[in-house]
Amino acid sequence: MKIQLISVNHSHSLIQFYFCHRTFSCVFHTNIIKAFYQIMPVIQTVLDRIEPNLLGRTLTHEHVALDFAHFYCSPPDDFRSFLDEKLHLANLGFIRQYPYSSLDNLCLNDDATRAAVIKDLELYRRLGGSSIVENTSHGLKRNVKFMVEVSEKTGVNVIAGTGHYIYELQNSGHMNMSVEQMADLYSKEITTGVEVDGIGMVKCGFIGEVGSVYPIRDFEKRAIKATAEIQELLGCGVSFHPGRNAAAPFEIIRLYLEAGGKASKCVMSHLDRTIFDFDQLLEFAKFGCYIQYDLFGTECSYYQLNSALDMPSDGHRINYFMKLIDEGLLERLLMSHDVHTKHRLTSFGGHGYHHVHMNVLPRMFAKGLTADQAEQITVVNPTNWLQLNI
Repeated sequence: MKIQLISVNHSHSLIQFYFCHRTFSCVFHTNIIKAFYQIMPVIQTVLDRIEPNLLGRTLTHEHVALDFAHFYCSPPDDFRSFLDEKLHLANLGFIRQYPYSSLDNLCLNDDATRAAVIKDLELYRRLGGSSIVENTSHGLKRNVKFMVEVSEKTGVNVIAGTGHYIYELQNSGHMNMSVEQMADLYSKEITTGVEVDGIGMVKCGFIGEVGSVYPIRDFEKRAIKATAEIQELLGCGVSFHPGRNAAAPFEIIRLYLEAGGKASKCVMSHLDRTIFDFDQLLEFAKFGCYIQYDLFGTECSYYQLNSALDMPSDGHRINYFMKLIDEGLLERLLMSHDVHTKHRLTSFGGHGYHHVHMNVLPRMFAKGLTADQAEQITVVNPTNWLQLNI
């Protein structure tokens, strides 16, 4: 007999039973279904469910396709001619310094980028990488069809996200959604899937990245609350993109917890560009969510999206991570690159998706990190975060 969860909402779930070549459908109270599935943890990739022990080395915040043009920044006039050209060796130095001043660099949806992504993930796989968590949510031109292609061609598990990015990037059909409508959308995309031309339904495996600025707008508060409701309902992992202010992660986690979300299934992204004071970081860690440093490979100290701060180097990130481990937070740490521009792919002069595993971890080993600790950060923690009970 095969049992399949077809749909779920706040009160009732539809289950189909396949027995003796016949299909039976029954509606159960969702709490009963949740109790039943507590003993059946899985991880949902774009191709299929997998057992948690098959996840392997995982990058928890990446993108394979998106459009980041909304964040274009006007370049210095003297450099405009270089930055208006397509990315090539002669202007790579300018783009590394001003990555958000090149529209070509901000487009990860063209043919050249798709080929580069597949090439990089093939290398990542050959070098021991197993999975990536694709954080492109509604508003960033998510391409689930390409995620499927990437996974099929490279052998890398791809976990797709649902959820909403910041308010300005939403279309008119989403801007006025209620908490209930958002929650229903997130639930549907996890339990039923996203309709993909030529493929059919492809299921998401977590909610994220759920984006907000600071102060947080009403739309973004609704998205956070809807995320919490579905997290409580399905037991799924969630990931938040905070505004570029040290107070933002605290406000997000407060809203999320008040709405019923579970801290242990929550990732706070981009903390390496958000909370710089170590004591404040330890204070935030008391909430019990995952502390994610996901800008490894970004070595330019000038941060165009907030020029008042100095973007840390990998050396700074490594030192903070080692201090967090010393503080007993090993089981709450995650690492990634947040590849979202062309110039970070190897075909365009960047570090690629293998950088954390091949370049960063060896530097951490030299500072005292053990193999077991590396396994905890790159395998065990992502596995615990991504496990679903549906």
